[in-house]
Amino acid sequence: MRSIARVLGFIFATGAMVFVVAAGVLAVFVWKYEQDLPDYSQLKNYEPPVTTRVHAADGSLLAEYSRERRLYLPSAAIPKLVKEAFISAEDKNFYSHFGFDPEGIVRAGLVYAEGSRHIQGASTITQQVAKNFLLNSDRTINRKIREILLSLRIESAYSKDKILELYLNEIYLGLSNYGVAAAALNYFNKSVHELTISEAAYLAALPKEPSALNPFRNHDRAVERRNYVIGRMVEDGYITADEARQARAEPLVVNPRVLTPNTIAAGFFAEEVRRELSERYGEQKLYEGGLSVRTTLDPKIQLMARKALVDGLVRFDEAHGWHGVIKSIDLGQDWGVPLGDIPAYGDIKPWRLAVALDIGNNGIRIGLQPDRDKSGAIVQERETGVVPTDGARWTGRGFRNLVKPGDVFYVEPLAGRTGDYRLRQIPEVSGACVAMDPFTGRVLAMVGGFSFDQSEFNRATQAQRQPGSSFKPFVYSAALDNGYTPSSILLDAPVSIDVGNGQIWTPENFEGKSGGPHTLRFGVEHSINQMTVRLARDIGMPLIVEYAKRFGIYDNLPPFLSMSIGAGETTVLRMVTGYSMFDNGGKRIKPTLIDRIQDRWGNTIYKHDERICEGCDADKWENQPEPRLIDKREQVIDPLSAYQITSIMEGVIQRGTGIAIKEVGKTLAGKTGTTNDAKDLWFVGFSPNLAYGVFMGYDKPRSLGGSAQAALYTAPIFRDFMKMALKDTPDTPFRVPPGIKLISVNVHTGMRATGPGTIMEAFKPGTGPPDSYAGWGGGGGGGGGGGGAEAASADAGGQSVGAGTGGLY
Repeated sequence: MRSIARVLGFIFATGAMVFVVAAGVLAVFVWKYEQDLPDYSQLKNYEPPVTTRVHAADGSLLAEYSRERRLYLPSAAIPKLVKEAFISAEDKNFYSHFGFDPEGIVRAGLVYAEGSRHIQGASTITQQVAKNFLLNSDRTINRKIREILLSLRIESAYSKDKILELYLNEIYLGLSNYGVAAAALNYFNKSVHELTISEAAYLAALPKEPSALNPFRNHDRAVERRNYVIGRMVEDGYITADEARQARAEPLVVNPRVLTPNTIAAGFFAEEVRRELSERYGEQKLYEGGLSVRTTLDPKIQLMARKALVDGLVRFDEAHGWHGVIKSIDLGQDWGVPLGDIPAYGDIKPWRLAVALDIGNNGIRIGLQPDRDKSGAIVQERETGVVPTDGARWTGRGFRNLVKPGDVFYVEPLAGRTGDYRLRQIPEVSGACVAMDPFTGRVLAMVGGFSFDQSEFNRATQAQRQPGSSFKPFVYSAALDNGYTPSSILLDAPVSIDVGNGQIWTPENFEGKSGGPHTLRFGVEHSINQMTVRLARDIGMPLIVEYAKRFGIYDNLPPFLSMSIGAGETTVLRMVTGYSMFDNGGKRIKPTLIDRIQDRWGNTIYKHDERICEGCDADKWENQPEPRLIDKREQVIDPLSAYQITSIMEGVIQRGTGIAIKEVGKTLAGKTGTTNDAKDLWFVGFSPNLAYGVFMGYDKPRSLGGSAQAALYTAPIFRDFMKMALKDTPDTPFRVPPGIKLISVNVHTGMRATGPGTIMEAFKPGTGPPDSYAGWGGGGGGGGGGGGAEAASADAGGQSVGAGTGGLY
């Protein structure tokens, strides 16, 4: 018995020594690997790259910007079903292991040995968090050991819910989606709370092989893996067998979400916002910071603005003949493939590319560009149609002189006639428009050209163009602000300006003739160049330069007389902003495309509205005065002067160059603008609550034609927009500020009168016309008449100009 005891003691002692040595070796082994382990505590403050989302004013999604499409959700916001699907697919013992799962390792090995297609990974969710956040994806023993050690540390420091939260927001799920929230949106156009069992199971199937389970390229394999996950959910007790049968029976229908910029024709607007965010915060915060941006865009107004502009550009372009063939293709056996390979602009629908198949005396048989399926492959069905006589009448040509078989061009369906199409062509002329809230500077709509897909150059903000006569209201408002009245008399007669170097500049009126003395109002309503130049000479160009800067039209306008008739260069956005200040009573506004920006945590980091609300922070009601908003905006012009020029621009539409707009039947004011040689056409104007401006011209400036003028082309665009925008709003007059006196005067002479041919003219206190009027008078003080000759500058026609001596005549 003693020998047995000694043997047992020896064995025990030996075993103990082996255990101690093994434990020591293990401790040294663990210590060695722990020396360079990453700091797992950084997970506490982890901020993953999150998608920046841009919304329209109504909350609809406008655009997203990201390097990794991810929307971070806290654990409490992730549905139980989604968590269960991923646990069944990836780590059934997640809630019971301590970081790594020996059972899972054994199970995966057995499955592998059996040769099953459904290979199981041995990594737990915690291990995947350690690998994805803190390590790399090297397939080495060293990395695996470090992964397990890190997993043990993570489990000791964080709750299971936090670990699962990190995993479900970080994991890559194919098609550039990271995390379950982004994947749910971009695969199924749903929030995670709307996912069915089948959809949640498919997302849970993706982490193993996201590329191999692409639902478009490998649909059957994707369904097989999804059904496997559904089976695992039954085994783990998360769903019933009946629920599993129903889920397996569901087809895997992936419905990728389509963002809306093209849907509401807002590509130019969205890109302008992206540029501003990048300049304000930098590329990293834009693409990774998870900003939430609420813009000023009104989708309904945007669609109206684009329709009005596009219709106007097409109207002008078609009036100048057919040039619409894009290219020619070989019809061959299957015309659909080469036609389908031609890039088409996606933001000009319902226009479609078509190819001429046969040409007859009564029409063109066309083949329409085939659609592509969700994988990008061209569908096999071939759709044909006909361009009938009335679909090509506008070209003024016979069918055989228009196109030949194989020519590719755009067509548009004829309303109410299935299979019949109208010829279309991409306009060579371009343009831009902006709609704005005149009281806040909020840009409600912006269109920077015919098609954003065709050109991302934003002609509303990036194109520097001459405003022509649309600049004149700023000249006349400076005069009204400095002693002139709407009834002041100016001479419409040839004027010669000695520029001081032997050259003489003689501006001409558009009609090429002069009309003698007229009221200041008449000079604006009929856009008289000679009256404007005489007025500018009298009040002095330095004063006009100052007013142009106040209104934000120019930063540094050269003080030359040619600038008074719009020879400088500015943008549509600046012009609409300036006109808005007339509309709002002379208050300075800053144009903005963004109302508010929030960071990923919901904190507001930018707000456009800078007004101070006095009393809004009161804790409770204690009979204190009502809260009030304090408006600290600068007054850039006397509100009485602002109303006077507004009233005069009403006359532009009632009797002047903008008379085409009168048919809208609402209270409107505005001004045409046609530059020298008609290289730029403008109309800028406003209703009491909405400002809108439009420009038309070739990207490489050249004449739009000898007969081209704003009254014919841009005024109708303004008209069409206002018809749509004001359709359901009551007509309201412009606000008359206190102090204005309305006096009935003869529209031609500006003298007091009643009866036919009279208007109610706006006068400041003490400036109304006398009961009797003798002789032609001056403007009542010219506000600093011109002195000696100024430096020379090229005018719109390339001549050098300067200022002569002061005086109306």
